[in-house]
Amino acid sequence: MFYLGQPFDFMLFAVSLLMMLARGGLLSRFVWNGCRRMGNFTSFSSSGLSSTTACGQFLQEVVSHNCIVIFSKTTCPYCKMAKNVFNEIGATYKVIELDEHNDGRRLQEALAQMTGARTVPRVFINGNCIGGGSDTKELHQKGKLLPLIEQCAPCCVKINTEGSGSGQFESTK
Repeated sequence: MFYLGQPFDFMLFAVSLLMMLARGGLLSRFVWNGCRRMGNFTSFSSSGLSSTTACGQFLQEVVSHNCIVIFSKTTCPYCKMAKNVFNEIGATYKVIELDEHNDGRRLQEALAQMTGARTVPRVFINGNCIGGGSDTKELHQKGKLLPLIEQCAPCCVKINTEGSGSGQFESTK
């Protein structure tokens, strides 16, 4: 039993309870209502922040911490086109496969709000959306893609001038 005159015992109980919840993996459900990392993917809880807000925050985080980000679907030919362009020039990029992601549908909705387009791929360089697969290919053919990549922070630029890159799934933090 706890009495009002025993604040130390109550504090000890509260800390013990929090530690027990944390060990059981339940603390995140009570405290953190935003995004949670699950391996290479991120999951969002449905309580607390709206899913659109949480997804938008995740998108901003990924885009701001990586020079090149491609939001893609594994079966989309335009997504493959965009990835092939970056592979061709040997650029390292971060890819988020929406069709393999637990919250892919919500992420795609947040991307639509952020960029004005719901289609994939959505390609970002240095925090700016450059468009989709055709846009990426066109920028490359016009010689404008590489200068955009070179504007990235020096720690993010990992370009193989021989053009044999395999940048898939590599973080460019």
